Order: sequence, then C-alpha cells, then structure tokens
Amino acid sequence: MSSPPVSVVVPVLNEERHLSDAVARILEQDYPGDLEVVLALGPSKDRTDEVAARLAAADPRVRLVRNPTGRTPDGLNAAIAASTHPVVVRVDGHGLLAQGYVRTAVRVMDETGAANVGGLMAAEGVTPFEQAVARAMTSRFGVGGARFHTGGEAGPADTVYLGVFRREVLEKHGGYDPAFVRAQDWELNHRIREGGGLVWFTPELSVTYRPRPTLQALARQYLDYGRWRRVVVRQNPGTLTARYLAAPLATLGVLAGLVVAPFWPWALVLPLGYAGAVALGTLLTWGGLPLRARAALPLVYATMHLAWGTGFLTSPSSLGRRGAVATPRP
Repeated sequence: MSSPPVSVVVPVLNEERHLSDAVARILEQDYPGDLEVVLALGPSKDRTDEVAARLAAADPRVRLVRNPTGRTPDGLNAAIAASTHPVVVRVDGHGLLAQGYVRTAVRVMDETGAANVGGLMAAEGVTPFEQAVARAMTSRFGVGGARFHTGGEAGPADTVYLGVFRREVLEKHGGYDPAFVRAQDWELNHRIREGGGLVWFTPELSVTYRPRPTLQALARQYLDYGRWRRVVVRQNPGTLTARYLAAPLATLGVLAGLVVAPFWPWALVLPLGYAGAVALGTLLTWGGLPLRARAALPLVYATMHLAWGTGFLTSPSSLGRRGAVATPRP
C-alpha cells in the first residue's frame, strides 16, 4: 500500500473549547506519509482565532485560511483550494480522530477503489446532558438506522460521516455545494454516486463527536437538520423513506392531539402515545448512564424528534437554492 500525502481540511467556527484537541489528534496520527492541516476560520465570537494562531505557530504543518461567511461548505471549499495533497480528509473543529484513522482510511480506499471512505460518528459527552445526547445520537430510537450513527458491516453507503476523498473526485464534482449550509455531505456524496463513484462505509474508522452542550443548541441543530433534509427530498424525491417521515408524523400527531383535545379529549391519545414511546425508548437505552443523564434522556429524545420534524415540515421552498441566504449557526 502506498502512503500518498494527505491534506486534512477543517471548517472552524466558535470552536475555542475543542479545537486544540481536534488538531492534536490529527497531528498525532501514525501515518507514514506527509500530512498538512488547513483550518478555514469563520467569524467566530469566541477565542477560536487565537487558539488557531497558536496552533499554526507551533507546527508548520498547520495553515490558516479565512472563511468570511462562516458557512461550512464555504469553509471546506476554501480549505480544499488551499490544500495541496491527493487525499483530502474532512474533520470538524470538534471532532477527534481515532488513532490510525488516516492510515486505515487510505488503506480501505486503496483496497476498495472508493471515491470517499467514512466511518462511525462516535458521539461522546462530557457533562450529564451531553452524555444523554450522545446516547440518543447512537441509538436507533434517536436517529434511525444509519450505519455511521449506529454501526454495521462495511460496504457501499449513500453517505458517510465526514469522509476521506480522492482529490480528483472533489475537483471533478466541484467540491461542496455552497447552497447547502447543512446536509452538504449527503448532497456531495449523492453527486459522487450519480457520477459512478463509490462511497464506502467501514466501522474500522471512528471520529469522536462532541454533542451540543445545551437543550437550546440541540433544538437549533435538529431544527436545521430537518429543514435541510426536506431540501434533499425536494431535490431528490426518490430518497424519501419511511425513516425520514417518522419524526414529521410524530410532530404532526402531537400537535394535532394538543389542538383537538379541548374539543375531543380522545385526541390526547396521540401526544400521550408519543410520550409513552419516548418513555419506553428511554428505558431500553439508558443502561450505563449516570442518574442525571438518565433524567435528561427523555427530554433529549423528544427535542431531537420534534425539532427535526418541525424543521422538515416548515422548511422554506427557497432553502437550498444557489444564492439563497442562510445564516450559519455554531
């Protein structure tokens, strides 16, 4: 197996808390080939730029570029344009690569001929609330059966978490679509597959993901996820599955039950039924969590489901069009 030079591209916005650890995990990779790191800095409101400047001063492999819009696809495209190597690894500013990640990804890419290789989004929390979110994000009740969330066998996939790409594939497809503030991974992987490229999932790869630290931030995140999944469905109707309809239908059921109940009390069976499902899902998945994380878990599940469903149902038709304005969120 060859060890081609690798560029790691990282879009960064408001990552003061995690950026040093994320970059350290990249630089500590046991990869025998050359490795560079390009950080695309958005207009952060915390001390992210200071942290990034220290990292670049401490190691010549780390370089900085600006991302004035703060949008993830713009940052990725800017970092890719500034990078130089034939293999491009995407990492987020709060993602922690497992040891051997780059070496394993290059090996799997070489063995499979894949255009993009990715693995597990291994959510891990620090606080009890984050631990509850991490458990929800790695359970089928929380996020469905996507292999990059819950694991599974290696093989072709519709999309993968983050990704390790051949540069010529990114250049062929024009990089990330700047209109997709969210869901840009899925959209790019769809174009790669439509163009005959192979997207490959392997559980050998793992990236530690740090969940949102507050309920408000989690709700914003999943509201955006739902809004952008609706964009994907509008542009690619054949991708709509029952899994994507579960949260919108649950949201409609809860809302309809609460609205109709004053006139027809039996309508409460809908929100109460959903509450019962959340309680059962919590009991089945809270094993090993500390008491405070267990207490937060049902609220986390409900927030993820109902925020995602609300976003899907209310997604404006203009969202995702090139030139449409979308405000980036941390």
